[in-house]
Amino acid sequence: MYYLSKLSNFVSKYMAPLVIIVAAIALFEPSSFKWAAPKITILLGVVMFGMGMTLKPRDFKLVFQRPRDVFIGALAQFTIMPLLAWCLAKAFDLPPELAAGVILVGTCPGGTSSNVMTYLARGDVALSVSMTMTTTILAPIVTPLLTWWLAGAWVDISLTAMMLSIFQVVILPIVLGIVLNTLFEAQIQKAVKILPLISVMAIILIAGGVVSVSSQRIMETGLLIMLVVMCHNLLGYGIGFLLAKACHMDIAKAKAISIEVGMQNSGLATSLAMLHFGAAAAIPGAIFSVWHNISGSLAANYLSSKISKEESPTPQTAV
Repeated sequence: MYYLSKLSNFVSKYMAPLVIIVAAIALFEPSSFKWAAPKITILLGVVMFGMGMTLKPRDFKLVFQRPRDVFIGALAQFTIMPLLAWCLAKAFDLPPELAAGVILVGTCPGGTSSNVMTYLARGDVALSVSMTMTTTILAPIVTPLLTWWLAGAWVDISLTAMMLSIFQVVILPIVLGIVLNTLFEAQIQKAVKILPLISVMAIILIAGGVVSVSSQRIMETGLLIMLVVMCHNLLGYGIGFLLAKACHMDIAKAKAISIEVGMQNSGLATSLAMLHFGAAAAIPGAIFSVWHNISGSLAANYLSSKISKEESPTPQTAV
């Protein structure tokens, strides 16, 4: 268990480089990870199950203890990123499947890695976790509705099918994880240190699977989609932070909302795209999963080192 724990810490720390390496291999040798593509839904379920195993029913109390903060954060999540995605798809005149994929990334809930980045940024981790839980619970209803509204002009969308997919690959695994953690807390706590290893491996395989089946399309449109994804993510950080400050939130809360808004559950976007729109629509989610871990680390370092100086009291001059 000791060595598995050390390995888990290693892959968590170097997740972004590992995803980049696997994506590069899958891009130039598609056959190496094509086997993972049909298993993307199962792999995402594994990630969500791992998330559930870190939660207990009492963790949801904060949502009701700080309703204003969580409401503002969730509203920002489901307005800023979807509208940015639609604007970028229009501005860059993206082909239908790619436009749907970008919008799908924007309409998904926050990603679990945002909680880690918020911690590194010295932000309000409790608010970040509460936002992730809230937007994830709302996702089976809100994500399909927003996708249908914003992407309906590009592709045909089945609301019922998408809602059912999110319920199966997100809500059910999380609930099962919470139940197991509640019933077998002592045993689960012994294994909790290796959960990041399982989750990161699943995310890496998701990225490899998507890239492998879309390698030719990525070669043709990769730079364009990379630019769109970078703009989407960075604008999400910036607008999320500005909105939090406009609502008179303190700096710790603003950091949490900024990171939570900018970092999406790209694994869910990738899985839904593969299920409902095709491999090309999954490309934005795959690229986002690589990029937002890089940008999230950079954003956390910036917010921690530079903005934290503004929080520290100004030394008083001796009289």
